Amino acid sequence: MADSVGLLSLSQGHLNVLSQCDRRFQYLFLEGLIVPPSPDQQASLDWGSRFHLVMQQRQMGLPTEQITAQDAELQASLEQLLIAAPEVLSPPKGEGTLHQSEHRRTLSFNNYLLTAIYDLVHLTPNRGEIFDWKTYLVPRKRAYLERDWQSRLYLFLLAETTDLPPEALSITYWFVRSRDPQTQALHLQKETIQYSRLRHQQTRQDLTTISDRLTRQFAALQTQAAMFPKVDLAKGYCDTCPFAVRCQRISPADSEMSLPALSHIDEVAL
Repeated sequence: MADSVGLLSLSQGHLNVLSQCDRRFQYLFLEGLIVPPSPDQQASLDWGSRFHLVMQQRQMGLPTEQITAQDAELQASLEQLLIAAPEVLSPPKGEGTLHQSEHRRTLSFNNYLLTAIYDLVHLTPNRGEIFDWKTYLVPRKRAYLERDWQSRLYLFLLAETTDLPPEALSITYWFVRSRDPQTQALHLQKETIQYSRLRHQQTRQDLTTISDRLTRQFAALQTQAAMFPKVDLAKGYCDTCPFAVRCQRISPADSEMSLPALSHIDEVAL
């Protein structure tokens, strides 16, 4: 996790974990403990990786037939997206315009390195748009997306690293694998979140709070054999946490965890 300049990188994945449980952050990112996905989970992750690869190669002008030819669902999702959002995938080009997939941005913030890799970003002198491909089966609710650190961090970084005001920025999630609940036919959906100065100020405050807390906990680790604190049981996060036995929140006899539903598996784990 350490960057070449010595700063600890914090991505949206790190921030989402820190927003739930500091001890889980320690297990995952400091001690390197992993929980192998089930076969169904792995299959969903693999599908998401292939879709992202197709979108990246398409933006680079590279052929994608070898990937889509073996996956009818992926081909159908791509075709529907091309129909639904032609201006997103092939926008008009002009002076001062940036249209790039897998676009990386970083920002030094309070002794950490905030980092994000955008599926697709489109910048003009007056507007900044982020597009993200979501490949789990059931679209997330708008309220979830608004509080998720992917939305918050990606918009914050774009505002901080461009001359555009927060009001000129947005992030659009395309759910490219969602289906009609009645017919089960492929039915792409999207959700756009508009940024604002108020949201930017709140995100800055929350980032400062989280990074200050993390710094204090790192200092405690240096001075004593301490562990990061556990989350309050009342919040309910332990019920589906793979480390519940390790934290002595449940007994080994009750360790059959309720893993996340396949429909909610994220396409990329950071």
